[in-house]
Amino acid sequence: MKTKALAIATTAIILFTSCEEKLPQQKELLPEQITNQPPPQEKTTSLYVIAASGLSLREYNNLKSQKLAVMPYGTKVEVVTLEANNTMNVRGIKGGMHQVLYNNKTGFAFSGYLSDLFPPEPGANPKMYIADLQNTHPTANITELVGGTASKPSSTETLLIPTTKWHEAYLIAQKLYGIPRDFALPDPKGRAVQKTSNPNMPIDALVSELLVTRLDNTLVEIVYNYTTSNFKQYVSIGLQNGMMKIEQQYTIQ
Repeated sequence: MKTKALAIATTAIILFTSCEEKLPQQKELLPEQITNQPPPQEKTTSLYVIAASGLSLREYNNLKSQKLAVMPYGTKVEVVTLEANNTMNVRGIKGGMHQVLYNNKTGFAFSGYLSDLFPPEPGANPKMYIADLQNTHPTANITELVGGTASKPSSTETLLIPTTKWHEAYLIAQKLYGIPRDFALPDPKGRAVQKTSNPNMPIDALVSELLVTRLDNTLVEIVYNYTTSNFKQYVSIGLQNGMMKIEQQYTIQ
């Protein structure tokens, strides 16, 4: 009996020791289990308000629902849900209603006035704006050519903006080059060539007008002319190689 009991005890010790030796092997499997876990969710998309007078945050995804707040120009908002379809047209700008988070309020805002390009601050310098924009959009670019004479110098600035949306380029040009807000964003639909004079002509201005060129109800070029007895400013906006081009020609008279 003693021999049998000793054999049982020895077997129990061997089994117990074997279990202890396997424990580290079980721990080594944990990293493999971790790698099988679902990947972390992507960061929330952020967009900027580009409407000069601010953008309404509404309770539901329509323009007639209750207004929860007005998000100021330049505000960065978090997107909860993106509306991929263009379900409405506001002053010639097509879009839908994104669900966004602003100041701990969740609501809906018109996507046409929300952009992944942060807008220029009032009085912003074009070179500084493009330099900052290149941090998030490396294809943004600016070039400058200087010409004319010593007494009548001239310069040309050409900006390439990584978007194909006319209203985004137009709003950027307004901020950077002083296109008056009296000139609303031209509608794609209209006459092939349309010229509009500034209804609030500055006292020192000889010319202040907007020239719009269209083809089959599609914008081809927007040009702003501003001339005084001292200088002439010419700002053009158009598409070039999948980007929006803004060009200013400035000449001392």
